[in-house]
Amino acid sequence: MLTKKGKYGLKAMVHLAEAPQDNLISVGEIAKARNIPRKFLDNILTDLRVAGFVQSRKGKGGGFCLAKPADQISIGNIIRSLDGPLAPLPCASKTGYKACEDCIEEDCKIRRMMLEVREAIANVLDKRTLADGYSDY
Repeated sequence: MLTKKGKYGLKAMVHLAEAPQDNLISVGEIAKARNIPRKFLDNILTDLRVAGFVQSRKGKGGGFCLAKPADQISIGNIIRSLDGPLAPLPCASKTGYKACEDCIEEDCKIRRMMLEVREAIANVLDKRTLADGYSDY
């Protein structure tokens, strides 16, 4: 499930994608426009900066902008950076794989189904970029 952190991060990234390129947007402006708690947004934008999705400048006239063009930033990668793997179970994850202690993987029908779910989610989210137009978010 997408967490509030992931949802708010996507909303902030969409806001930045809709701004003129290299135009710095303040945290306060994003928070107000997208109805996101400012302190929470500060932390989210820090995580997005560390992940290489946004750039920032402090001080008067400072703010945030996308670090690369919107068509080069996949929705799937934003979610992974904020919420972790897309898979509903760790045993179905490509990036955060962890074996279950209570089953035999080769025989586990639940794992096979969750691998399918993970692929379906990744196929949708990894094909979409910020440039795809999400103005309703």
